[in-house]
Amino acid sequence: MSKSNLEIIKNGYAAFARGDAAAVFAVMDPAVVWYEAENFPYADHNPYVGPAAIGEGVFQRLGTEWDGFQVAPTEFLDAGDTIIATGRYTGTYKATGIAIDAQFAHHWKLRDGKVIAFQQYTDTAQAVRVVNG
Repeated sequence: MSKSNLEIIKNGYAAFARGDAAAVFAVMDPAVVWYEAENFPYADHNPYVGPAAIGEGVFQRLGTEWDGFQVAPTEFLDAGDTIIATGRYTGTYKATGIAIDAQFAHHWKLRDGKVIAFQQYTDTAQAVRVVNG
């Protein structure tokens, strides 16, 4: 039996939390389109297309520029091929030593068990303050 889209997304968050990028990328379509929130520091290369671009432009930066960065989902809304997750980002930006504690909403689109699109929504003003000091 195949996994539900909700299970795929929940498993993706768990894989991210344990640092298993390969498992996260394994559920992405090769042509996945990823948007960071407008005005978020990592929106500078929107849209990211494909797992390699997401890995380099988003995940690598999160892993090297932050201490203890966490994505903690608290609620999931299952609409079939669309999954919405809400929660909080926490961590400390290394260059400034400032911590973030921001709400997020993630809009996931899936087709045939693969993520085809992602849109982030978050407190971009807080993120910019944390990054810029």
